[in-house]
Amino acid sequence: MNLHAKLLEREAAEKPVTVALIGAGKFGTMFAAQVRLTRGMHLVGIADLNVARARRGLQMAGWPGDAFGALSLDEAHSQRTTFVTDDTEALLRDPRVEVVVEATGIPDVGIHHCLLAIANGKHIVMVNVEADALVGPLLAHKAKAAGVVYSLAWGDQPAIICEHVDWARAAGFKVVCAGKGTRYEPHYHASNPDTVWGILDRYLSIADRASINPKMFNSFIDGTKSAVEMTAVCNATGLVPQTCGLGFPAATRFELADICKPASAGGMLEKEGVTEVVTSVYRDGRDVPHHLALGTYVVVEGETDYARRCFKEYAMLPDESGRYAALYRPIHMIGLELGISIASCALRREPTGAPSGFRSDVVAIAKRALKAGERLDGEGGFCVWGRQAPAELSLRNELLPMGLANDVKLKRDISEGEPLRWSDVDIDPSNSAVRTRREMEATFGPRMARFAPAAVT
Repeated sequence: MNLHAKLLEREAAEKPVTVALIGAGKFGTMFAAQVRLTRGMHLVGIADLNVARARRGLQMAGWPGDAFGALSLDEAHSQRTTFVTDDTEALLRDPRVEVVVEATGIPDVGIHHCLLAIANGKHIVMVNVEADALVGPLLAHKAKAAGVVYSLAWGDQPAIICEHVDWARAAGFKVVCAGKGTRYEPHYHASNPDTVWGILDRYLSIADRASINPKMFNSFIDGTKSAVEMTAVCNATGLVPQTCGLGFPAATRFELADICKPASAGGMLEKEGVTEVVTSVYRDGRDVPHHLALGTYVVVEGETDYARRCFKEYAMLPDESGRYAALYRPIHMIGLELGISIASCALRREPTGAPSGFRSDVVAIAKRALKAGERLDGEGGFCVWGRQAPAELSLRNELLPMGLANDVKLKRDISEGEPLRWSDVDIDPSNSAVRTRREMEATFGPRMARFAPAAVT
């Protein structure tokens, strides 16, 4: 609770926390809007392949021109300005940078940047949750061995959910379920970058379509992003996926404890101790009132009659039985809140959520009938969507991780709704992301007590 005080100490000592940002998209721009105003923190440099876009983002975020006019890293450090460059490795190798924010959103690129940051003694804040879902447990393991911190990004929902879980357990509660809200209908799994506008236009008013990357946005719509984020939560908290992945039940904020509890207790979960994402749309298309589309939540169990009585007395959103109760946060503010992670890593050497095991995976599912010879186009594309799955199930059946389902050619026909396997595609074993993923499987697979027995459907 004293991060601000610690930042002020660094400011007084004229040793601000030094940060490098890799990727100047929406998340990075939102972070830039706040870091310039954060005392005790200095954004030394921004690396993006499109330097002009990065500069426009800073202008949009309210930066005066002289705040990012540094001609070199040396000048940025000495004058407390920001260097904008397309040379990512120069930032990652600069010994004066303490914390690296990886915000590219591209799994293989994020893995490369993370490993290079670790090798150069930097703490890493992994906004790139796609890379975390693919190989996060191994990256966190390597960071710890190197004496640096690997952290999920505060402001993004996974880190906030991890905080909910930590709060509940530190207060002595059993966590029954944790997750977030979204907008979901079953047919969204088939959504692609061409059809996504028909969905977005129903609830978002986007005047400038050129400002939106439809493939990226579609990954939120088709269910992939939810699977990715809940995988990050499971691997960081010890919660586990449900066997068939996310069910996306409809729930108001006030029904969370009734819906997100085990079926044996009248809810809709397979068991306790899992993740779930609730939708803001009923299956008949009606909007859910008081929904949680942008929020996060945790459901806990009161294990004594007294605690259950307190749930009711203090309006902690109990279920009908009074046994379970929910706590929620209605929104998340993306990059505007990212400074919490950076300060925690640099000043406390504590992550705001980090993988501690390989419990959950995201596997590629065919959106439509696919033909041998087609090339998969990755997250948010036309070919596959990502479903959360227990890691044991993924490994046992050699299911293809969603993070590797991009720019690879199919070797056989795949039916709509069928999970893909490694053997279904031409995989280059020398690819760095493939090698890192296989290293993670070899590192964490033997630690699993048993494999899930169910067949894949």
